[in-house]
Amino acid sequence: MTQDQPDLSYADYLGLDTLFDSQHPRSDAHDELLFIIQHQTSELWMRLALHELHAARAAILAGETRPSFKMLTRVARIFEQLNSAWDVLRTMTPSEYTTFRPSLANSSGFQSFQYREIEFLLGNRNKALMNMHDSRPLVMDRLRNELQTASLYDAALGRLAAAGLQIPETVRDRDLSTGHEPDPAVEEAWRTVYRAPQTHWELYELGEKLVDLEDYFRRWRFNHVTTVERVIGAKRGTGGTSGVPYLRRMLETVLFPELWSVRTAL
Repeated sequence: MTQDQPDLSYADYLGLDTLFDSQHPRSDAHDELLFIIQHQTSELWMRLALHELHAARAAILAGETRPSFKMLTRVARIFEQLNSAWDVLRTMTPSEYTTFRPSLANSSGFQSFQYREIEFLLGNRNKALMNMHDSRPLVMDRLRNELQTASLYDAALGRLAAAGLQIPETVRDRDLSTGHEPDPAVEEAWRTVYRAPQTHWELYELGEKLVDLEDYFRRWRFNHVTTVERVIGAKRGTGGTSGVPYLRRMLETVLFPELWSVRTAL
């Protein structure tokens, strides 16, 4: 190390002392540490996903579509890692979970504000879900700002419009906080791209990167449902949701609808 570059250990660089001091089980149950670490690591992966998604959207909005491809691929692989985390959590049986479940009180993964921001950024914009964060002003400001910004899919549709494909004004000029609804003209624009990929290769690749991302995101949701059902069955969630029935309804949410419906239309 040079004099102007002080010694820096691996533990100091990564802040391991702080990291390892962030697990505080509230019971003597053996499996509570697993539960805490699984959710903490998931939040860290979601932090990275947001870092990449914000950068990808900014690149697309600036007309720099190609650099976004690497970022979108990385986010898909992040969700692959999140999927693997469910495999670890599923080693915990219902009997083991009941030994510390009361320690959770009203806390729930449903209250993850990072997950909420990811959903908003990807276009699933249910404003009513912000209410659970109203005790955290900085989080509320962040979510409000997200609702006022074009979603990742809106940014992609902007590239289609810039290429001369017909995206209706009702889609481009709507209230962004309402989210995108399926539109036949948008499907037709994607159909033009997919019928002639060599002519529209950049948009074609963008469409496939978005489909890949949603594919991994859907798998994460499905594994979430399966894990919850395996561990708590039909019990209500600790945060007051209906548990498995609510998570199953979320499986029906489609983020980039025309990119899926166009496959039937081709």
